[in-house]
Amino acid sequence: MLNRIIAFVFFANYFVGLLAVALSLETAFQLNILLNSPVYYILLFCTTVFYYTIAYSGPVAPKVSANPRTEWYRLHYRFVRVSQVFLFSICAVLGAWYLVKNFDGVLHLPLYYWLILSVVPLAAILYYGLLPKSLISFNLRRTGWLKAFVIGFVWAGCVNIFPLAALRIEKGVTVAEPLLMLWLFTKNWMFCTVNAIMFDMKDYEDDANIELKTFAVRMGLRNTIYYVLVPLLVIGLVSLLFFATYRGFGIPTMLFNMVPFVCLLAVAFSLQRKQSILFYLIVIDGLLLVKALCGIAGSFFAHLNLH
Repeated sequence: MLNRIIAFVFFANYFVGLLAVALSLETAFQLNILLNSPVYYILLFCTTVFYYTIAYSGPVAPKVSANPRTEWYRLHYRFVRVSQVFLFSICAVLGAWYLVKNFDGVLHLPLYYWLILSVVPLAAILYYGLLPKSLISFNLRRTGWLKAFVIGFVWAGCVNIFPLAALRIEKGVTVAEPLLMLWLFTKNWMFCTVNAIMFDMKDYEDDANIELKTFAVRMGLRNTIYYVLVPLLVIGLVSLLFFATYRGFGIPTMLFNMVPFVCLLAVAFSLQRKQSILFYLIVIDGLLLVKALCGIAGSFFAHLNLH
């Protein structure tokens, strides 16, 4: 029974939806701003789950698969299709209600917000190649090493930029600290990019067979860990220390924000051994939840000016 619940939560991408909400809450706490409306968070959750399930909601695989996630989708294809329709319906209804209720705020949203907001969904659409192939056949998912950076960018946009735009629409609130906002966006982008590179390592053999030149395929697993993941994480830690010192963050805030990077580094070294798909879904994706919780905890000390 427990295994079925775990498979349902992680294979059906509900945990990913939870991560999107958790990271958005982290943004609000770290910037010390108001939370978005419950409707916004429901929309974010449903949209994230729907988007991540698109890749697995196609034709049913005719044969038993050795991949547990692929096999789960083969066995539950009816549920997945019903779930996708249900999630899409929720998004359509709540999205329409949200626009009507906040119509004045939408109309008065500055142009630069729209320009920034348009880039994120465009990258998300191009990542799966969702536009008609007669219009454009470009698919960012097939760009190899760039793939992880696109994923990180979309995640950072969804959990950093979208909540602020929604808050401007809902309550007319503008962030007073653009430098902190830029740093949080960059930190999320790089953290999610490293997370995506690590996740690509599980598909090393399949990507090599289809000649998708991810970091793992180009450099090998061990070299990816030592020459890509470790340097990126060290740079992230150093930039965190510099920025925290510049902003006058106290020791508790710095330590809480360092925990996710240290955990990510420890998990990176564990990838030298072959791991199960659930390890990637629970542990590696779970590091994003650790980051959100640590960021929220650290923000309490930052705003209380405890040094």
